[in-house]
Amino acid sequence: MNKCANVLIFLQYQNLLFPNIPNTLQQILYHYRSMKIAIIKERKVPADKRVVLSPKACKNLLQTYPNLSIKVESSDIRTFADEDYLKTGIPVTDDISDCDVLLGVKEVPIEALIPNKKYFFFSHTIKKQQYNRKLLQTILEKNIELYDHEVIVDKNHKRLIGFGYYAGIVGTYNGFRAYGLKHNLFELPYAEEFKDKKELIQKLQDIQLPAIKIVLTGTGRVGMGAKEILDAINIQQVSKSEFLHTTFTNAVYTQLDALDYNKRRDGLEKDISDFFENPQEYESSFFQFAHVADLYIAGHFWDEEAPLIISKENTKHPDFNISVIADISCDVNGPIASTIRSSTIKDPIYGYDPFTEKETDYNQPNAVAVMAVDNLPCELPKDASEGFGEMFTKHVIPAFFNDDKDGILERALMTHNGKLTKNFAYLQDYVDGK
Repeated sequence: MNKCANVLIFLQYQNLLFPNIPNTLQQILYHYRSMKIAIIKERKVPADKRVVLSPKACKNLLQTYPNLSIKVESSDIRTFADEDYLKTGIPVTDDISDCDVLLGVKEVPIEALIPNKKYFFFSHTIKKQQYNRKLLQTILEKNIELYDHEVIVDKNHKRLIGFGYYAGIVGTYNGFRAYGLKHNLFELPYAEEFKDKKELIQKLQDIQLPAIKIVLTGTGRVGMGAKEILDAINIQQVSKSEFLHTTFTNAVYTQLDALDYNKRRDGLEKDISDFFENPQEYESSFFQFAHVADLYIAGHFWDEEAPLIISKENTKHPDFNISVIADISCDVNGPIASTIRSSTIKDPIYGYDPFTEKETDYNQPNAVAVMAVDNLPCELPKDASEGFGEMFTKHVIPAFFNDDKDGILERALMTHNGKLTKNFAYLQDYVDGK
């Protein structure tokens, strides 16, 4: 038996005798824990260049956790090349079968899943998405522990990691690109052609906008990413009242939270928690903004029981003024009537005809131009990966070394020992095909 093992046994025995020293024990045990992480190749089609941990993030983690080891599965599509990892001393290989924890971004194809491993990725199963039922079934069959990035939350169930901020940045850029094309004002390149956010902002700063009004819904990560772009190109932020009642000679925007465009049916005034707890008691008051806005950037969170933001009837109204909608939230057939499908990075804009309620050429006079790309952060893969890695490093990795004292891993664990965990038992009928 080696010295490390003897120390562990001694410390564990000591903790039984002296239970008042858990912090010291935890700190010492931390130095003797070991874990092997692998960054897996993204195999979903279309290709996704993002990654959970950049070379710099890997290097920082190895310096922080002496008994952590990291491997990178070779990839020819990742935003960081194999050579970038090799330069920082991270081994690149085609065989990651000896690793404990496998980190990915998008769903792992069924045939690529390795049994008896811990996986982190966006599984897109927590809402019972039919197209991924077989994926979850296979994860259970292969005795895989699945931790879904989407449910990595704190004790108040607030999300700790995600790509929403970068979706807000790219979605807002795409909204301006769509506006320029719709009104023949200017042409912007695709966002994916930029090296990083800085280049994207510089390009936007070169355009000349007319005195349009822009309404932005959402104050979370998506909304704040959108706001950063609006502020970076010096668009004036105004109050709700000014937006509704004042004429400007320059482009302006207003940012709305849920209670700014929803009101209780009974006329009572409540706080935001009431809206989230009782969304069915509310109705939309957004049309007052649609009456004066030219461009709508949608970065809100929406619950299926919440009221529609823009109905089909709204878009038919002669006072409906919005000509371009950048639907970053992209809830298809959800709160915004014109979002009838998601669009793609290569073909991001389509038109919505309010009167036929069908898709049309966005250049048609009556058409609302819709940008509804559902994987926007892929267009800034380097920035998005670095930002995501910072959050993952801060909130998730420590949980492996501190006995998950904050319950981060416990809350995110969907499957264990071939079964759904308690928090995700509601998916059983979905797994069973019912």
